[in-house]
Amino acid sequence: MAEELIINQQLSKEEKYQNLLPQLAALTSGETDVMANLANLMAALKQTFHFWWVGVYMVKNDELVLGPFQGPVACTRIKKGKGVCGAAWQQANTLIVPNVDEFPGHIACSSLSKSEIVIPVFNKNKEVIMVIDVDSEKLADFDQTDEIYLNKIANLISDFA
Repeated sequence: MAEELIINQQLSKEEKYQNLLPQLAALTSGETDVMANLANLMAALKQTFHFWWVGVYMVKNDELVLGPFQGPVACTRIKKGKGVCGAAWQQANTLIVPNVDEFPGHIACSSLSKSEIVIPVFNKNKEVIMVIDVDSEKLADFDQTDEIYLNKIANLISDFA
């Protein structure tokens, strides 16, 4: 596949995800470098949905370490259970936070972030190996559609990570 996305911006959010998924699979197919694949996936998500910030944090030793992302500079390391990312890792569960200012222990990498969704990525042993973190400058910007399709993208990452 050419390194070009074809997404009609007039489509609904769900239709954009449906169009994006096979393109992401094609983009990562045959590429064995995890960082290259993650970088392209984050760029594709940013390009398609214009998220304020999108990236991955990878489990290394006993913390999450910043991986490929698109957006402003970010926190580099997050402890297990801390903030939305650390909580999603600890709980091994997707978290949707409509208002990050109301999330106990939220780590404010930027005061511009208003809502967030974090999706764990699992290995074959069902251990969390990284999380996908998406932030918006709008309140309540994420919903079940994002959860469903970002989990499909997490499954795609599980296949090559």
